[in-house]
Amino acid sequence: MVPQFDIEALRMMIMGIELGSFARAAVQLGRSQSAVSMQLKRLEDQAGHPLFQRKGRGLAPTEAGETLLEYARRIVAMHDEAAAALGASVAPPTIRLGLPQDFFEDVMPATLTAFANNRPNSHVAVRAGRNYALEEEVKAGQLDVAIAFCEARRPATGELLATMPIFWLAKDENIDVIRGPRGDLPLVLYEHPCLFRQAALRALEDARIKWRLSLTTPSLAGVWGALRFGLGMTVRTAYRVPPEVKKVVDGLPSLPDLELRMFKQDHPTEAAQELSDILKTAVRNLVIDH
Repeated sequence: MVPQFDIEALRMMIMGIELGSFARAAVQLGRSQSAVSMQLKRLEDQAGHPLFQRKGRGLAPTEAGETLLEYARRIVAMHDEAAAALGASVAPPTIRLGLPQDFFEDVMPATLTAFANNRPNSHVAVRAGRNYALEEEVKAGQLDVAIAFCEARRPATGELLATMPIFWLAKDENIDVIRGPRGDLPLVLYEHPCLFRQAALRALEDARIKWRLSLTTPSLAGVWGALRFGLGMTVRTAYRVPPEVKKVVDGLPSLPDLELRMFKQDHPTEAAQELSDILKTAVRNLVIDH
């Protein structure tokens, strides 16, 4: 028999996976834990395949679950669009936005404020992502729109927003002050993988300059904090560099430019397209003209 998927069960599946917790999804949708468990079990019965597997303390989609999830997003979006066209009141769709941490202080607030003015009942789920993952998450249907740094020489995908030079940065401009007792450069970098990290290490290796890792972190705030305390140097764009941090020009190899690109679904919803247009304007006003 052809499965008859329950629309609310599909909605629960989408929200639970996006939030990383079906317990949180239950709270947002006003359901009990037992009701959620029953919905997910019914969904698996309808699909005829296991859709979820244990991952730590939560659930993650199986291969069949990932396949259904991709269709579920489209089914629920079309369901709500049809209901809205007939004048029914439906919950606003969630627009999933991915951004590097660099843009959390101004680009994100400016974008979300403008979007909320146009769509006052909108819901945007923002994810602070790593560059290497954001593009893939859009392709996998996990994000609706994202901006990310990319290597300038790689095959072009997405929409180019800006080409941004990157610089050596530290608390002191004098490289001799930055060097450790053994003459090596202490580096404060993101955890691997990271485009900025790769560019820094490649440049130093090519120039045969000794280096060591002083601190690694997944947090941009952690990078700036370490530099303020003189724990080493890093590589970043000139955008929103703290005033205590300076460019180090002399004695270091040049670095390649990076491109800032926008990625979005091939067939975005009207709300997702509107958010991407507003995001592009915010980047142009706050980043490109910076």
